[in-house]
Formats: sequence, C-alpha cells, structure tokens
Amino acid sequence: MISIYKEDTDNLFAELSLKEANMANADLFKAELIVLFDKYHKNVILNIGKVEYIDSSFLGALVSALKYGISVKNDIILVSLQKDIADLFALIRLDKVFKIYGSFDDVPNH
Repeated sequence: MISIYKEDTDNLFAELSLKEANMANADLFKAELIVLFDKYHKNVILNIGKVEYIDSSFLGALVSALKYGISVKNDIILVSLQKDIADLFALIRLDKVFKIYGSFDDVPNH
C-alpha cells in the first residue's frame, strides 16, 4: 500500500498506491505508517496523488498515525493531493493539521 520512493537524512519519501482510501484499508495503512516511523525514525513525506476518494475512517487513521509520529518526534507531510481531496482537507480544517505541498520538490529542506 505504501511504497518507499527514496530517503535522505531526515525524511522518508513514500507513495500511497490507493485510489480509494476507505475503511477497508484504513487499519493496514495506519499500521504501515507506524512501522515506517519505528523502522526509519524519520519524517514520512507521503505522496497521495493517486487517491481519488477518502472517507472518515481513513482520515481518522491518518490523524492517528500523525499523533503516533509526533509522539516519536516525527511528522507526516502530504504531497500531490488531487483538488477534491485538497478541498476536503480545507473544508474539515485538516490543512491546518498537516503540512501539505504540491510535490516532493516543494517540501522545504529535503
């Protein structure tokens, strides 16, 4: 579900390979993110550009994984959101919770 693209000193660049991010895959997604934090001890910069639909269960898993990341002094940074997903994040104010950038290249200091 999550594929590692590359890594640098502080960050792990990864991609989510789902079109529909929903309850059926939320728990596995959260577990994969926690494993990445525990294994690499780095921020996860996650490209979610393939996601066309996201439900509340998956959003909950994403927020829960972020809380875990913060507890181990790491972060989740999102990149390449499709317009509908970006609009949803803005509507429910998750754009204030997550750092969101247009692409990997737009993320500062990597």
